[in-house]
Amino acid sequence: MWLIDTATFHLTEFTLDAQRPKYAILSHRWIEGEEVTFQEMRSNGLPPDRSEISQCCKLARAEGIAYAWVDTCCIDKTSSAELTEAINSMYHWYADSEICYAYLADVHVQESSTLTKSSWFTRGWTLQELIAPEQVLFYDHGWTPLGSRSDLSWELSYITGIAEAVLAQQKAVNFCSIAERMSWASRRTTTRKEDMAYGLLGLFQVNMPMLYGEGGERAFLRLQEEIIKSSDD
Repeated sequence: MWLIDTATFHLTEFTLDAQRPKYAILSHRWIEGEEVTFQEMRSNGLPPDRSEISQCCKLARAEGIAYAWVDTCCIDKTSSAELTEAINSMYHWYADSEICYAYLADVHVQESSTLTKSSWFTRGWTLQELIAPEQVLFYDHGWTPLGSRSDLSWELSYITGIAEAVLAQQKAVNFCSIAERMSWASRRTTTRKEDMAYGLLGLFQVNMPMLYGEGGERAFLRLQEEIIKSSDD
């Protein structure tokens, strides 16, 4: 697992779970072609215009957290082995984080924008990013705090269809039926069709290899097969 030093912005790899330090995580809506890649971070460091990454690191430092993880630049996507490991581990990485900063770039508090209009709630990958972490804090376009997942549990439940008890961590995801968990994903989309299945692996506690190019239907069929193998539901 690669982590960003929140003071220097340098990437450091931690191969053993026991050696992994405390870290914060950033959740945000990707903009295709505009994100900082792993290779760019390794070669050139953090570009000055990537405020969402630097702000995440700033917030983490203020909490005494020395490292941060950002999916866009902490995974070497040119390595199929590393990408497969990351996708299969991602739910657990979010769950193990000290805090998750959810950046809603299309919400502007000063313009009375509401959470319901944010595209963050329509994306497939952000489902696990909402549910898995111990603590999620939401921020608007200008990094104005919007509240925590617990504070906003009623509104978030209305937007996502996820039970307020789950969002408030009063009910474990494992106690939700397969059908209920699938319903959470039904409102969401991904750029690559296969990712609708791959993004649900952690939610159902299953693992499988990534086969980009297989198509969304085939990927979802494989997901269902893995769920059946591991579930009595």
